[in-house]
Amino acid sequence: MKSASRRARPRPPARWLTAILSVVVAVVIAVSAAPAASAQGPGTHPFTGSTGSVAAPELVASLPDGPFPTNFSIVDALANAALHPDTPPPGADDPDCVLTPEHPRPVVLVHGTLENRTFNWWALAPVLRNSGHCVFTLNYGQEVGAWRPGAPGSFKVGGTGPVMDSAHQLAAFVDTVLAETGATKVDIVGHSQGGMMPRLYIKYLSGADKVANLVGLAPDNHGTSFWGMLTTPPFNEVLFAALGPAIADQRTDSELIRRLNEGGVTPGPSYTVIATDRDWIVTPWVSGFLPVTDPWLPSSPDVTNILLQEACATNFAEHLSIPFNPAAIAHVLHALDPSYVVETPCTVSLPVVGG
Repeated sequence: MKSASRRARPRPPARWLTAILSVVVAVVIAVSAAPAASAQGPGTHPFTGSTGSVAAPELVASLPDGPFPTNFSIVDALANAALHPDTPPPGADDPDCVLTPEHPRPVVLVHGTLENRTFNWWALAPVLRNSGHCVFTLNYGQEVGAWRPGAPGSFKVGGTGPVMDSAHQLAAFVDTVLAETGATKVDIVGHSQGGMMPRLYIKYLSGADKVANLVGLAPDNHGTSFWGMLTTPPFNEVLFAALGPAIADQRTDSELIRRLNEGGVTPGPSYTVIATDRDWIVTPWVSGFLPVTDPWLPSSPDVTNILLQEACATNFAEHLSIPFNPAAIAHVLHALDPSYVVETPCTVSLPVVGG
């Protein structure tokens, strides 16, 4: 028994990993101080058609109060995740939550690559719950028998398995949520891979009839080059081997990304993309935007693309901090409930640390 307990105890991070993470944080701060070099202008988008970008008012502060304390700090999220791994974020997965006429659909939160539900939704889940939404979270893409570096919050890092396998896991989870709540459709909010992968579920796994809204926070809808490293040997082979099959699936020239986008956006759900031009993981950042076709066509999907900096140039939220950014969170609330609109003065939002 003693040896089994010793094997089960999680090991502290290696010193080399801590050093690498410190360098990454420093690079992110430097890159986020100005718009990313990948913030390409009109005509260089990796898809055909208008982006339909919306310069919405800056939606910050005045987020709903309620019984669940709200906290937009990544530092606090990391601490909570390390101390309470494999637990729901505040306000989520409450069996006593009852759907209401104002919010008749459960909201499913889908974390990003190398992340998990406990860390990723520390800020958003309680805001949604305080707003009257019933919130459900899952961990997906956890590889059996593989160790991957990633955010604390789960003893098995998520979002690293093959992306199509993860879409199947999401499909099963949505069916469970619908059965438990009695709803006919869900809303999905996802970060990074979690904003892109549900489109596979919608397109190939009959999700179009079960999803009303898909909201992506810095999703990689057209993949990412990650500053060219995912498409350039030997860097890409090293990253694929170290970080898992999901990394290979998300490169801009992957077969999965091609299949995802062939034929355009699947009609049915409403799609909202919330992007930041400080994104240093999804490069170019416009890869998150979805094409917008003529709104009067009967098969035209309902797409809204939002760039945070169009409303506030001092919003320095980047890829990691966007789920912790009050303006981005307010846009999520508006996408799920158009009656929720808060217009306040533009404020400074810092990268990396959230808030």
